[in-house]
Amino acid sequence: MRFLCPAVRLFPSAAKAAVAIFLLLTPALAEDTLVITVDQARVVKVPAAARTLVIGNPMIADVTLLKQGGAMVVTGKGFGQTNLIALDRSGNPVAESMVQVVSGGNALIVQRGMERQSYMCAPRCQPTARLGDDSKFYNDVAAQIRAHDAEATAH
Repeated sequence: MRFLCPAVRLFPSAAKAAVAIFLLLTPALAEDTLVITVDQARVVKVPAAARTLVIGNPMIADVTLLKQGGAMVVTGKGFGQTNLIALDRSGNPVAESMVQVVSGGNALIVQRGMERQSYMCAPRCQPTARLGDDSKFYNDVAAQIRAHDAEATAH
């Protein structure tokens, strides 16, 4: 076996003990990035010991711990990046991930000066209310969506 450090060669059991102590004292935090599309949800596994989930910025993402199955639902609410921390029963961190919320792929963005309008194209382009759109356009489209939903559920 080849060692890079002479001290490890001379005191292998002490080196192993030092690594074990370092691992015990270092929180078990995984720096992974979870990419979510805005206005969509994704089911993600959580560590078995997780009892509480904390999201750094709830305007960017929302998280719900499912009661069974060791999973959570992460929903993209706004563009940007935030963090997600899983805590055990005692409040100790057991995992941490970055959550990045991005735009969907089938969108057509029309920019006219400072005014922006979004359209979903699958296969025809239809107006959609998207975060960042011009307020009037967004409100008009959102009102149509609400009216359509009310009509559909009235029967």
